[in-house]
Amino acid sequence: MKKMYYSIREAADLAGLQPHVLRYWETEFSDLRPKKNRAGNRIYRDTDLELILEIKQLLHDNRFTIEGARQELKKRRGDGTIRQDGAKEKLVEDMKGTLREILDLLS
Repeated sequence: MKKMYYSIREAADLAGLQPHVLRYWETEFSDLRPKKNRAGNRIYRDTDLELILEIKQLLHDNRFTIEGARQELKKRRGDGTIRQDGAKEKLVEDMKGTLREILDLLS
């Protein structure tokens, strides 16, 4: 059974890294921001694990520097803010349309 959340130890073990490496990468890669539970412990999701493995591949296998890996990730993912804003605007427009249809039905 697949887990929803992984502790820092579990995430590090799955990636073949030490937990202190993940904590360091959090300071260097803005996309790597695991949530924290009520106790303040980091909880990693599948998307976090995928990013960790991608960073590991860039740094360890492809021999990128931290800055180079940062740039490569940005290039691969594009500037997410534009896409997110566009998606939000589309969602808002869709919701407005739905609300208009509901108002028409109620009138």
